[in-house]
Amino acid sequence: MLKPSFLAASVSLILASAPAFTFKAHASSSQSPELKPEVIEVTGTRRSLRSIAESTVPVDIISLDEINSSGQLELSQVLTTLIPSFNFPNSQLADGTDHARPAVLRGLAPDHTLVLVNGKRRHSSALLNLNGTVGRGSSAVDLNMIPTAAIKRIEVLRDGAAAQYGSDAIAGVINIVLKDADEGGSLNFTYGKYDTQMAGAKQLERVYQGDDGELAFDLGEDRRISDGNTGTLSGNIGLPLGDNGFVHLSAEMRNKAPSNRSGFDPRAQYAKDDAGNFDPREFDAERYNHRFGKADIEDVAFFYNAGYDLSDTLSLYSFGSYSEREGNSGGFFRRPQDGRNVVEIYPNGFLPQITTQVDDFAVAAGITSHTAGWDLDSSINYGRNQFSFGVTNSLNTSMGAQSPTDFDNGDLVYDQLTLNFDAKNSIDLGLYEEVFITVGAEYRNESYQIKVGEEASYLTVLDAQGIPVAAGGAQVMAGFSPASAVDESRHNIAVFTELDTYLTAKWNLVAAARFEDYSDFGSTLTGKLATRYEFNDALSFRGAISTGFRAPSLAQSTYKSVSTVFENGIPNEVGLFPVDTPAAQALGAKALDAEESINLTAGFIYTYDAFSFTVDAYRIDIDDRIVLSENLSGDAVEDILKSAGEHNVQRVRYFTNAIDSRTQGVDIVATYSFDLSALGELSLSAALNLNDTEVTHVKDNPAELAALGDEYQYFARREIARFEDGTPKDKLNLVATWQYQDWTAILKATRYGETTDSSSTLKKDEVLDAKWITDLEVAYQMTQQWRIAVGANNLFDQYPQDTVGNIGFSNFNQIFPYSAFSAYNTDGRFVYAKASFNF
Repeated sequence: MLKPSFLAASVSLILASAPAFTFKAHASSSQSPELKPEVIEVTGTRRSLRSIAESTVPVDIISLDEINSSGQLELSQVLTTLIPSFNFPNSQLADGTDHARPAVLRGLAPDHTLVLVNGKRRHSSALLNLNGTVGRGSSAVDLNMIPTAAIKRIEVLRDGAAAQYGSDAIAGVINIVLKDADEGGSLNFTYGKYDTQMAGAKQLERVYQGDDGELAFDLGEDRRISDGNTGTLSGNIGLPLGDNGFVHLSAEMRNKAPSNRSGFDPRAQYAKDDAGNFDPREFDAERYNHRFGKADIEDVAFFYNAGYDLSDTLSLYSFGSYSEREGNSGGFFRRPQDGRNVVEIYPNGFLPQITTQVDDFAVAAGITSHTAGWDLDSSINYGRNQFSFGVTNSLNTSMGAQSPTDFDNGDLVYDQLTLNFDAKNSIDLGLYEEVFITVGAEYRNESYQIKVGEEASYLTVLDAQGIPVAAGGAQVMAGFSPASAVDESRHNIAVFTELDTYLTAKWNLVAAARFEDYSDFGSTLTGKLATRYEFNDALSFRGAISTGFRAPSLAQSTYKSVSTVFENGIPNEVGLFPVDTPAAQALGAKALDAEESINLTAGFIYTYDAFSFTVDAYRIDIDDRIVLSENLSGDAVEDILKSAGEHNVQRVRYFTNAIDSRTQGVDIVATYSFDLSALGELSLSAALNLNDTEVTHVKDNPAELAALGDEYQYFARREIARFEDGTPKDKLNLVATWQYQDWTAILKATRYGETTDSSSTLKKDEVLDAKWITDLEVAYQMTQQWRIAVGANNLFDQYPQDTVGNIGFSNFNQIFPYSAFSAYNTDGRFVYAKASFNF
């Protein structure tokens, strides 16, 4: 655990040094020993053509070389490998979250990071993460819908920027800059798979009846597995548009077979006969009957980026994308003797599987001009994400033998339309230098829909007394019923300004302000003040203070679902209700407010020849964080629900502004490049993030809930612990890149700090130890066009310790040997080979 005294001392030391902040500069594989300034165009300031060394806030620039040599196939994995404060947590058996895993920056929620493409706001996924994972209750941008083949570079702003870019930019901003060359291109193919031995999970050799009359098992060595075969084919090409324009096209196809790290199922699969004897099938049953690992995913993505100069002062631009994903993930196996099974359909039990079809579309177009000293940019930007659910290899138990086995569960749809205008100019106000001023306005319209699934996916058959005969809806995930249907929209209008100037030759000051008005919850005003002071060519200090906000998402405001859950043979209807419904309000739900934040940052950068050293400290206070309440149940709750018109619901939860939090930490980065003369060049980097989040306040139960007694908890320990300990409090990235003639070798070692798989009591928590993960890639430039490489991620096949039992679903009779809260993947070693052709 990160000690509060250590963190406070670190922050205090840096804050006392100077009002400053800094960046992390990555060394690309083609970098010369002398550090070169990298130019940013958008992130961190609206003043173009500024190097990151001159920025008043910390900005990471991830180059194309770094992306290509990361050894990762997905954008989220690339970022977690290269940015210490960025994490891409695991998820298993988490419904739709297995198909669109959320990522987090600085330990905050996934929807606290704003994502831009070419400086324009990217739409979020329609998926709302509702299961017990990091990011529970959030809906965020699906970064893995953006293929790495389309990316020129990535800019990561590690600072609050709501005053500049609007809602969500509390943890930071990720700006994806698309390729824009008008010639050349590349073709790339990568193929890999997991080749691993599961630490602590033994291979089942034999099943027999022991001397005590119970099932017994002979076990062998740790289980050896080769699975998760993954192939990726991508390409891009730049083409001229006449003499004054370009269009750059990119495409990527990826097929990821599922991985499975489940243990064997030791439970009796079949009911005993009347004499108490085991069914003969018991000893030959398939006992690796679960899927605990990555989902089966097929991705296809197309991107374009285009621009055309109509004249020296007038230009058109456009970019867009279409991405499609098909996914399949497993649920919990239903044994033959399980009450949720219908033996006439599945005499040997069944593994229900969730299928998804995700369609993602985006297009932006704009015009830039220069007139009367002003640079003008007007744009329209539209994005849409549709998340369609299905269930296969399943059944609706209440329908008995007449049940179908495949279901259409319905759709989630989110779309966003943004109109933006900004104007930039330099104005002489009698200061040391002219003031660079930006003014602008933005209109955004969002809509959210829940579309009903087929009747069998949600139907619950009742007996003559109106009581469910068995669990209703498709097993593993019930479909969306007509009662869950949603079609809501909202809009907001924003005006903003930014001033940027040098007060002296060495002192830069930036001020920004933004006012937004939302149609559903009201207005907000945010501001930011940032500064940088250059003591000399080697040493600079910088810092910033800002306020921010995050509007409640439409999904959080409108999502509704009711499903049947059986406990001890008793059916329970569990509902998630929007805050404006009588059922939620009767238990204390109130209209959602925006989350509000205060960000403080300070740090310094020191550079000398090929050496760079930066230290960045930050503190982020967030009030009124939006979370899911606990599942509220009991006789008193049922009585309230009935009085609110929900006669068939026994449990309920809703979104609420329940907690305040404080996140503080330090980023420390050092890079150095060596010229080894005849032995080539060597670049070294070390990046450390220390991060600590504390839930500083949990609001009292609302009066409606408090009246029911102290046994009702509004927001309980397990969810608090997930906020505080679900992601590492420390992460260290070490990278060594050696170039020798046509050979390049990249060695990476990442230390992930402890995480905790929390439970309702401290005694049942499982603390996952810190672990080093090593990646290695060796590449050879065969010709000017051809490059080949081989590599391994998690080279030494590291796993978290196996679970210790009795901590919720993490163990489940030894079937799930590793916790889903591991900070790194629990699939073991991944080996790959790739070839690239550049033209």
